[in-house]
Amino acid sequence: MTAYAVTNPATGETTATYDTFSDAQIDEAIGRADAAASVWAATSVDERAKVIRRIAELHRERRDELAAIIVKEMGKPIAAAVGEVDFAADIVEYYADNIGQITGDTPLTIAGDGSAVVRRVPLGPLLGIMPWNFPAYQVARFAGPNLAIGNTIILKHASQCPESSALLEAIYRDAGLPDGGYVNVYASNEQAADIIADTRVHGVSVTGSERAGAAVAEVAGRNLKKVALELGGSDPFLVFSADDLDAVVQAAVDARLDNNGQSCNGAKRFIIVDDLYEEFTEKFVAALAAVRAEDPTQEDTVLGPLSSLAAAERLQEQIDRAVAQGATLLTGGTRDGAFFAPTVLADVTADMDLYREELFGPAAVVYRAADEDAAVAIANGTPFGLGSYVFTTDAEQGERVADRIEAGMVYVNLVLADSPELPFGGVKRSGTSRELGLLAADEFVNKKLIRTA
Repeated sequence: MTAYAVTNPATGETTATYDTFSDAQIDEAIGRADAAASVWAATSVDERAKVIRRIAELHRERRDELAAIIVKEMGKPIAAAVGEVDFAADIVEYYADNIGQITGDTPLTIAGDGSAVVRRVPLGPLLGIMPWNFPAYQVARFAGPNLAIGNTIILKHASQCPESSALLEAIYRDAGLPDGGYVNVYASNEQAADIIADTRVHGVSVTGSERAGAAVAEVAGRNLKKVALELGGSDPFLVFSADDLDAVVQAAVDARLDNNGQSCNGAKRFIIVDDLYEEFTEKFVAALAAVRAEDPTQEDTVLGPLSSLAAAERLQEQIDRAVAQGATLLTGGTRDGAFFAPTVLADVTADMDLYREELFGPAAVVYRAADEDAAVAIANGTPFGLGSYVFTTDAEQGERVADRIEAGMVYVNLVLADSPELPFGGVKRSGTSRELGLLAADEFVNKKLIRTA
């Protein structure tokens, strides 16, 4: 059965296909990860750190090859793809640098004589179900902390990323992990459910849509397995005041077009206080309208195609439906194959579908807010709660609004500031866990109490 394929969204050409693994191959992969678990867990922390640091080095050494594959698989502009691979390397390196803190005992103050510590012990093989939008970065933020802890990895990548997933497996293997320490599987959704149910697998992490997260969580729940969910987002970008409105507009453009508009934590809803709304919207629309969707292999391309023709068609349907329900199209709304023109909508109200949906592509909605309370109400009026962005010249207002926003992350007066040490994750329908930072290393670990008289 052929289910994994490389289809270049810029050209529509399918350049390679790969067969889904047989059930026997899946069983063999789980067996290898299970056998490696005891070996890797028994490996000293220093030796683990050396291997993990080598994984980071190999990302950098094979950067150009991996970046070119990413462009071909999902249409990311080449400069952004190179940046993604470098960021993945930085993430993995962070866990090598901080492995002592990740794995060290935590002493407890106790009532009574003796001592007590919490010791972090690996669980064993974990399944990672990864999306197509960041083929290298997403893997790094799952695999990095869990390898540092001492877990082993079974990785099911998106069906349109078979070549990047194979190259990543080679990078992890060539760095010196024990055989089975990191195993790539071309698995169907049904086989993924079987992997979750397997008693040798001790947890599953999924980054993807609400539907995918719910399906995985259901299977994990039936089998009493820990599950980490990183799902969608419809992040608000709130503007209250600005010394340099042009700079704020540019930040808004950058936050919306990052990764061709296909980032879960990309700014998607732009909520502007009344006295800045007209000027901001005029500048924002003009800036987005000036961007052209172009060949992603060119170094100066800012916006490439969406990840597939189907993705572009889904976005088109959302925008057309919003307009039919009464939204105003300020610019864009058209596509050429998988290439989508930057789009801005206004006059979206709470009775429209789009008010509660995520736009996954270079499309934005602008909202006028009468004051701070109204802006926060719009920001929170969504089932999602991943990231958010607040722009204000009033530091106290920045702190106050950050406290009021229902999200896992708030960035005040900056965008595109993700970093290996900063935890990433959301609330509500955006997920249940944290990746990146030290918190990521506490998701899949036995926090074992050892109490000594």
